[in-house]
Amino acid sequence: VHTTVRFLKKTGTEHQWLERHLKDPFVKASKLHHYRCRSAFKLLEIDDKFHILRPGLSVLDCGAAPGAWSQVAVEKVNALGTDPAAPTGFVLGVDLLRISPLEGAVFLAETDIADPSTLRTIQSLLPAGKVDVILSDMAPNATGIKELDHQKVINLCLGLLSLSQSILKAKGTMLCKFWDGSESCLLQNRLKEQFQDVRTIKPQASRKESAESYYLARLYKGK
Repeated sequence: VHTTVRFLKKTGTEHQWLERHLKDPFVKASKLHHYRCRSAFKLLEIDDKFHILRPGLSVLDCGAAPGAWSQVAVEKVNALGTDPAAPTGFVLGVDLLRISPLEGAVFLAETDIADPSTLRTIQSLLPAGKVDVILSDMAPNATGIKELDHQKVINLCLGLLSLSQSILKAKGTMLCKFWDGSESCLLQNRLKEQFQDVRTIKPQASRKESAESYYLARLYKGK
């Protein structure tokens, strides 16, 4: 009996998720505009307001799978040279997961961004060895323990901040997802040490019940 009850509860939850997913306007829009997932609209919304992606810029997309943010970046930085009058940018995506190929982007799939050898590979692939923009929609596998999951995603962001010291150009930009919690201020303060402008953003495409927000850090102080 207990097994049956648990099964029914799970099925009910899955049904609610599927119903919400099918009604989600961003899911519908992503299909209409041929984006790989709805998260594309988070980046589009942020970029429409803050103009962090421009033709000619080089971009590192961390946690790139399935590739929606890279799709947006390819369009915005003119990585395909679609506009011959504008400079051509470069997009490099990295993820632990497999990523389907995307025209205009280079992917390092099944690759750990935290591995020291990955940094050397990234530097070898970048046109000038450095990037103008670091994007991160990375998230750890959720345990369901809120504080533990929060600390994991903060650690991912801190790792990226450390990585930025080797590959981010002066006055560059870093956009990273975090889950709100006790360590958020620590990450924010670390970002403020390295960037002149740091702000918190909750895009409309982020579900209201989600704890996720983004730190947008601009004007990197490094060399």
